[in-house]
Order: sequence, then C-alpha cells, then structure tokens
Amino acid sequence: MTNIRKVAETAGVSVSTVSRVLNGHPYVREDKRRIVLETIKALNYTQNANAVHLSRGKTNSVGVVLPYLNLPYYGEILQGIAEEALKAGYHLRLYQTNYDSPAELDAFAALRMKEVDGLIVASRTNDLEELKGFMEGDRPIVLCENLESESLRSVYIDHYQAMGRALSYLQEKGYRKIGLCIHRLSGKNSEDRMRAFREYRGIEIRNEWIFTGCYHMEDGCRVLREWMNLKERPETLVVTSDQVAAGLLSEAGRRGVSIPQDLALLSFDNHPISELMGITSIEVPSRSLGREAFRMFLEEGRHRSVLQTTLFERDTV
Repeated sequence: MTNIRKVAETAGVSVSTVSRVLNGHPYVREDKRRIVLETIKALNYTQNANAVHLSRGKTNSVGVVLPYLNLPYYGEILQGIAEEALKAGYHLRLYQTNYDSPAELDAFAALRMKEVDGLIVASRTNDLEELKGFMEGDRPIVLCENLESESLRSVYIDHYQAMGRALSYLQEKGYRKIGLCIHRLSGKNSEDRMRAFREYRGIEIRNEWIFTGCYHMEDGCRVLREWMNLKERPETLVVTSDQVAAGLLSEAGRRGVSIPQDLALLSFDNHPISELMGITSIEVPSRSLGREAFRMFLEEGRHRSVLQTTLFERDTV
C-alpha cells in the first residue's frame, strides 16, 4: 500500500515536503510541488484523513447524538444543525442511540479520541455524572436541555413553562380533568414536563390518565383505545407530539369519538400535520434549536440560550 514515505522516496524529496504539499503549505518550491503532485497521481496515493486530522488537531466535523432519526422533532433539530454546519464548512457525524446507554457512550468516546471537534446532544440517557469524565477536555459539548450548571453549554426550550402554558389554556377553556401522553418519564425535558403537570393547581389528574411510550401515530391509536376503556375518563389530553395526536384523532374518527366534544386534544410541535388535521398545538422551535446549538458549538463564551414556544389554536380544543 502506498504511503507518504513511498511518495517521498519516488519523488526524491523529504517526507516533510510531501506533507507540506498535501496540506497546501505556501512555502514549497514550484518544481518540487509539481513533482510531488505528479508522483501522487502516478502512485494513486490517497491521503489518510485521520493522519491529517491528528496533525491539524481538527476534523471540521461535529458529532450529533440523538435517539431516533424517524421522529419529526429530532429530524427538525438535525436539519437546523445541518443548515448551519454547511455554512461553516463542517460535516456531521451522527450517533443514533435508541436511548441505549453504551451507544451514547460510544459518541463521547469518539470525542475523547478526537474523531470529532465537538458534540451536540439532542437528547441523552446517561446521567451527567456518568458523562463527567468526557466533559473535561477542551472540545465543546452542547446539550439541548435546561441545565443547572453554568459551565456546560445548554440550548433548550423551557418545557416546564410550555406545559404550564398548555394547562393554563385548557383551564381557561373550562377543562379540569386532564390526561397526558408523553414519550418517557426519564430524561430532563420529560421530567420538566411531568413536574409542571403534577405541580399545576386547579385541575384533576390521575396516574391512570398518564400514557407513556408515545412516539408514533400508532401509539396515539393505542391511547385512544385505552382512554375508551377507562371507567372515568379525562376530558382532554395534552399530547407529547403532533404525530401521536394525529393517531388519536384518526382512531377517534374510526370509533365514533367526537373531537373535541367527547375528548379535547392539545399537542406539541406544530408540525405541518397539525395544521393539516386542525390540531391545536404548541409550536416547539426544534429547527431553530438545532441552528442555535451549532452556533453555540462554534462560539466560545456563550453557555446558555432559551427558545420560546407559541400556541396555535385550531379545532381540537
């Protein structure tokens, strides 16, 4: 296999001269540069990217850690990151974890090995204490969640405030018996939503009105069937995403449940499907979150940024 030493020997120059030509160094005589380039072509030499990265100490890549690629929320975050990365001349390295702890740690190990210049973590499953050892280097890590620490870079949507806004709106509309559909009970963003839900005053909530594992349309269909089987039902559901709300709405139509007369729905995200199906939804600016996360990755000195949500009233409340 051809390597940089073989190129140097064939061209009759030093290894350092070949290295300077490969790296675009200006101080190389033109005749030597021409000989090296001709030799590279003749030997069909391909530069080792890892060696270049090690010599420069930079890869021009950022790792993006996210649990799923097929959920619109994370797709929008990724799109926002990609838009800014393209402008800055960076490429992305994706780490899909499915909320698997070792898979997530693999991404942080890649950071430690300097395979990427930094990480943007859209959602994590490991405790911060578990990740602490990876955060002691000089390569930036941006987490898309509300953190107590001022030393960590944090870009987030205030999910506690957003949930409070949803409940206040429903209360103003006269609803008191309110249920919740949520992705999972763990994770900082989910915990903030759950805390806001349980701490809100003036509404009735019950454990059996909290539905977990809600990610896709079929989960919404499942929740509607479970809601129908309850002896006492909530009047409305706050739904973790438009996809789940769309499943609820579709299944309600098939089973003769009138929305919002029998069951009101308030969703999160405000993706196009919510407008198409007339779902009342709180816009979560996930694409803007991705853009801001990448900007924070590039900039030193900024460690905290919060984005605001917007309520869109439609037909399901």
